[in-house]
Amino acid sequence: MAVSVSILAVVTSLHLIAFVLAVGAERRRSTGKVVPDRYDESTFCVYDTDVSTAYGLTAFGLLLISHAVVNGVTRCLCFARPLLFPFFPTLLFLFSWIVFLGAEACLLAGSARNAYHTKYRGLFGVKNFSCATLRKGVFAAAAAITLISMLASILYYWAHNRADTGGWHKHRNEGLHLTSTTSPQQKTHEFEKA
Repeated sequence: MAVSVSILAVVTSLHLIAFVLAVGAERRRSTGKVVPDRYDESTFCVYDTDVSTAYGLTAFGLLLISHAVVNGVTRCLCFARPLLFPFFPTLLFLFSWIVFLGAEACLLAGSARNAYHTKYRGLFGVKNFSCATLRKGVFAAAAAITLISMLASILYYWAHNRADTGGWHKHRNEGLHLTSTTSPQQKTHEFEKA
């Protein structure tokens, strides 16, 4: 099994699109401000856009598809035939899963927290009101971990293919032998009858 350029292109492009969406989600986080209600003395929160939730969930889906492609091609290291050199691919397999789960957790938690909106906060005049918003840096961490996940997935795919084919071997004396090596003399008596 050789390294496929099309698989690498799909995995890299899905990871990079997920990275761009995570950066966009960080830049377009929803913000809220406390506004007094004009009918009574309570306050409520007014939020702006929810586009970062959609960006985060889309990045979550793209990262999931990319990881499924890598694990589908390599047969998830569980269902494949035994590798010749299994240590390095197994280590990269575990690392890619840990980083993938970290990126997915950041994207999903950031999207869920960004979608949470506080309605009413309390009576007007009470100090220190704030609207619940997503902490700065959650989607940025997801974007950074997405790039690490891309690198880990590509290295795992490369190491798995290298271990699956046995790596590079220098072949010696494995040519096509047309004559027997045990008897250098030809048997001419078989040809003399003709």
